[in-house]
Amino acid sequence: MKTKIRRLTIGNEDLLRGLAGEDADFDVEGRGGPLKPLGFKAARKFLTDPSVLFWTAEEKGRVVGFLFCYLLKMRAGKDEVLLYEIGVRKKSRRAGVGKALQGALEAWMGAKHLSEAWVLADNSGAVEFYKSCGFKKPRGMAVYMTKRIRN
Repeated sequence: MKTKIRRLTIGNEDLLRGLAGEDADFDVEGRGGPLKPLGFKAARKFLTDPSVLFWTAEEKGRVVGFLFCYLLKMRAGKDEVLLYEIGVRKKSRRAGVGKALQGALEAWMGAKHLSEAWVLADNSGAVEFYKSCGFKKPRGMAVYMTKRIRN
């Protein structure tokens, strides 16, 4: 089946908003649920933010996968891409959708002369997928930490 990859831009607000309600179908089995969609204005602001990169994979007019990244402006050296999230519908997995999305990211990076992307993988399936796409674990152990600020 022909998979169409496209980067979402202004005019795709409703598509982005609709994906939120279907989020569980793109997540690890049993982990996700529907997300609260952004309002239309917030979705437009998201899609027009130059640091936001969001691609969809579509088959027969239906989104079967997405890839969401941030362009990180670095204070020294070349900018980087943080691959924040990738999701493929359960029925479309292991059919090349994720790799096609990854290929779109790499093509975009090549056109922008960017050479480094990184990702935090939170499950073994993700780790294996990213390895199959050429990601490597650097020497040493990364530490992921969070802090909640009360407001």
